[in-house]
Amino acid sequence: MTQDSTSRTQIDHIGIATDDFEAIAALFGGLLDAPLVHEETFDGMRVGFLELDNCYFELLEPIGDEDPIARYLDSNGPGIHHVAIATDDIDAAIETAIQAGVEPIDTEPRPGAWGHEVAFLHPKSTGGVLIEFVEH
Repeated sequence: MTQDSTSRTQIDHIGIATDDFEAIAALFGGLLDAPLVHEETFDGMRVGFLELDNCYFELLEPIGDEDPIARYLDSNGPGIHHVAIATDDIDAAIETAIQAGVEPIDTEPRPGAWGHEVAFLHPKSTGGVLIEFVEH
């Protein structure tokens, strides 16, 4: 996928927080014919990607009680955690967001699941939606 930092319109994945990875993987796998194509333990979470035709569902299950997904589940319950937008230039995407007055959580890219670089934008400046930029 080729795009510049101002045309971030491709959804890479939808992050879903869950306290039952197996059940939600089976539900969406069967309901949407979405195979589990990648799974790993990353940053205190069990992470898996269900493949759809044009994006992924990323399943996030906490391993411990103190990681961010565990805290999210305690506060919000299971459900959509974030929307990830693919970019070919994550540094430019972060800079574009800052110039637009959006508060970044990450001012520099950090390692993400599946070996990607990621950066998050604060939901208080994006209409309540946690946005993740992801560069493959």
